[in-house]
Amino acid sequence: MTKSLRSPIQLKNLREQLIRNSQSGKSTISVCGGTGCQGCGCESVYTKFVSEIDRQGIADKVELKLTGCHGLCECGTLVTIHPQKIFYIRVNPQDVPEILTETILKDVVIDRLLYPDPISGQTVLHEYDVPFYKKQRRLIFGSNGLLDPTSIEDYIAIGGYCALSKALSEMKPEQIIEEVKESGLRGRGGGGFPTGKKWESCRNAPTSNGTRYVICNADEGDPGAYMDRSLLEGNPHSVLEGMIIGAYAIGSGSGYVYVRHEYPLAVKNLDIALTQAREYGLLGNNILGSGFDFDVMIARGGGAFVCGESTALMASLEGKIGEPRQKHIHTVIKGLYNKPSNLNNVETWANVPLIINKGAGWYADIGTAGSKGTKIFSLVGKIKNTGLVEVPMGITLREIIYDIGGGMLNGKKFKAVQTGGPSGGCIPESLIDLPVDFDELTRVGSMMGSGGMIVMDESTCMVDMAKYFVDFLIEESCGKCLPCREGLDRMKDILAGITQGNGTDGDIELLQELGEVIHDTSLCALGETAANPVLSTIQYFRDEYEQHIRNRHCPAGVCKALITYTIDPETCTGCGVCVKNCPEKSVSGEKKKPHVINQDTCIKCGLCRENCKFDAVIVV
Repeated sequence: MTKSLRSPIQLKNLREQLIRNSQSGKSTISVCGGTGCQGCGCESVYTKFVSEIDRQGIADKVELKLTGCHGLCECGTLVTIHPQKIFYIRVNPQDVPEILTETILKDVVIDRLLYPDPISGQTVLHEYDVPFYKKQRRLIFGSNGLLDPTSIEDYIAIGGYCALSKALSEMKPEQIIEEVKESGLRGRGGGGFPTGKKWESCRNAPTSNGTRYVICNADEGDPGAYMDRSLLEGNPHSVLEGMIIGAYAIGSGSGYVYVRHEYPLAVKNLDIALTQAREYGLLGNNILGSGFDFDVMIARGGGAFVCGESTALMASLEGKIGEPRQKHIHTVIKGLYNKPSNLNNVETWANVPLIINKGAGWYADIGTAGSKGTKIFSLVGKIKNTGLVEVPMGITLREIIYDIGGGMLNGKKFKAVQTGGPSGGCIPESLIDLPVDFDELTRVGSMMGSGGMIVMDESTCMVDMAKYFVDFLIEESCGKCLPCREGLDRMKDILAGITQGNGTDGDIELLQELGEVIHDTSLCALGETAANPVLSTIQYFRDEYEQHIRNRHCPAGVCKALITYTIDPETCTGCGVCVKNCPEKSVSGEKKKPHVINQDTCIKCGLCRENCKFDAVIVV
């Protein structure tokens, strides 16, 4: 029997059948299969569940799903049991028999696998009570933990493709565009351009043969960012549904998902989703009997950071070198193959079904005056709870870092947070109560970007951090325009000189001047924002630059040329750990007596300081 759905009624009937089938009284075990938990061995956990369910003969009592990312990557492998919603962390294969025997068959909770609240010391039973999740609003990302991403039936059962059905059968293209405009949705790829306005421009753009393209930008290249990756891995149908609705609104018959070559699991799950959508008549000709034709192809990028920029991405799709071009004519007018082309990123497309289902008014009530809805961030760095978080626009940095992220590691002091990827800015502790939205981040010299958020503590040198991002951008610059190509290289030389103890008066002012020139004269948006890490660190941490230049001192103890390790005789117990860990045998001393470091042979690797339990090794 064919699976093809030829009308909205058939889709509705299938959904109702799937819901009835799911109400079987079985428990459902959801094993996080996101990339983070892949690194923690989730496949071994899943395989053990499969074999153990078979060995115990309880397949009639439990359903097993390998899902997408659940968010709390710090605690993988994550396992959630439904309908009880019991949340287990750091699950290993050896825990599996006990989970099945005790929790599934006897309804007994295994305390050692529960999340321990670091403040109260009490264990937390349910996922929604874990502090990491409490202040989140997981409108887009929440379904990841419920779905097998390779099952279109799972997506349909929770309301998937309802928005598409509504759009095709109840709304005109102009109505859809107006709904998206009224929702206030802005592009989640970094620029924050109003999505509905972009769609309208593309629909109204003249084209000789009616050809228009919709494109999903999944070329996520920011260090530490993996939001789009996890959405494509865990819920690819939500992205496809948004693209199909957008294509109908714009008047497009062809679409592309441009995805990084380094995302094999995302490509695999997306390819499966495309095949399933075609089998069910949700892609291809005459979708749901509406007369609308649309299909999507996957294009794999080669890993060039610059191909996240719209014109470079489209050049790459055409088989050309991925270099930006000047936008005298925007891509919504002349983009891919010189046809009107609408490019939005993964998260933007995934928001569209929500807006169509729940309405523009509902969506516009979330967030701030200029930034509506939620935003997914990858929260990484010197913080206790790393992972993916989805929060309403307007939440403060303090709430994200302390209430959701759990605060700083090892009792260190918060110093700065870098938002917006390598072209973003570093925001200091004095602005920790800043509301997070497009306009506020831009106002303080940073940007939303695609959603990277790197937290830094007092052990981070801000000059070295600026140098790191400039190094990254030099490697990723296409080199087409002189300001970006030569300007960044000159910035790197100055920053390297400062960190090596060769900084001179006037270096700070020269960096600022270079940054302004790069911003004003670069060809593309990536070049325009490339100086942000340098300019923002000078703005908020100028004293740190001055200490490097004038005092030849790195306050964070990072720049090797500007530091000296010594041992405090009052604190040293003579335990000998520093002696054992020194690769150059530069530490000496008698047992239980203060030790000393030979400065002539010390290579300043810092291992003595890292391994000293008494904080006796200090930086001067």
